[in-house]
Amino acid sequence: MNDTLLYLSPYEIPLAAEEVDAVDAVREALALHARGKARVASEAHLTWNPPGGGDARSISMPGLLDGELASIGVKIINANTANPEAGLPRASGLTVIFDTGTARPRCVLAAGYISALRTAAVSVLASQYLIASHATTAAVIGAGPLAREHCALIASRIPQITRILVFDSVPGRAGKLCQDLAGEVPPGRVSFSPADSARSAASQCDLLVTCTTTRTPYVERDWLRDGALAVNVSLDDLSQDVLTSADRLYVDDWGLIAEDPHRLLGKLARAGRVLPPGADPGAGPGGDAGTQARAVTGTLGQLVLGQCPGRESDNELCVVNPFGLAIEDISLAHRIYLVAKRRKIGRDLPF
Repeated sequence: MNDTLLYLSPYEIPLAAEEVDAVDAVREALALHARGKARVASEAHLTWNPPGGGDARSISMPGLLDGELASIGVKIINANTANPEAGLPRASGLTVIFDTGTARPRCVLAAGYISALRTAAVSVLASQYLIASHATTAAVIGAGPLAREHCALIASRIPQITRILVFDSVPGRAGKLCQDLAGEVPPGRVSFSPADSARSAASQCDLLVTCTTTRTPYVERDWLRDGALAVNVSLDDLSQDVLTSADRLYVDDWGLIAEDPHRLLGKLARAGRVLPPGADPGAGPGGDAGTQARAVTGTLGQLVLGQCPGRESDNELCVVNPFGLAIEDISLAHRIYLVAKRRKIGRDLPF
């Protein structure tokens, strides 16, 4: 019996990913989730303060997909905010794919690239359903690896976007990313420009994606155009007013959102200010019309399957606030694993 474990490094994964459609991979995962054919578990979340500085955390998230390409695995993603100062990636980790019959690990993949790519794929998928018909400009706040994947995937998969603005609080970082992207993306179709501020970027765009590490909301409702689509893939960039006043609000998994003690939307859910999809908003927990709750419009899986309303007007503000589901990473990682096996990419390790 050839009982080996395939390891794919950060340098090998992009080679195999060239043959995988990341947007289709997350589309299938979210559709299976909406059909009840996927399982996610509460994340195990551990935080600590390293003696060398920064804020560190480790998150472990298992998931199972019961579709045509049945997959099961776990995503472990760790981070320390001080890593970039030491020349290290802020976030790194492992995604492990299991054999669905024996439950034995079959492939270990470096998680950073897969996590960034699937996150960008979720944003692009949401945009394909929710972006306004007149949209031409996107803005990305943050200029790290997650922002890079978003810019590249938006440029290649959303044809109506012809201009992408980038802002980062670190001077020069946004300009460097724009310069790099201009040399990587086929010229002539999309322009990349650094923005002067987060507000300037947000106020000029039709599609806003936040890719930061902040825990303090700063994007206010009056920053955003009517008709904009805002995708909050980082922690807490969007203010309470944006979340509660948006015409349409979408999540990926309501249960994980509601039980999350760290992020703003979870806190609003536990306070009764934001209600699950399909709920009657009525009055807030105190019965005061001035504190009226709002309901989530639906999940991204429901949106993909046509089970909840999408954008109905080019003047609506649509907000997507995903939790980030391990089944998306597992769906993408499993496809990369199959390509790597066929092309003999990676290293077989004995158990």
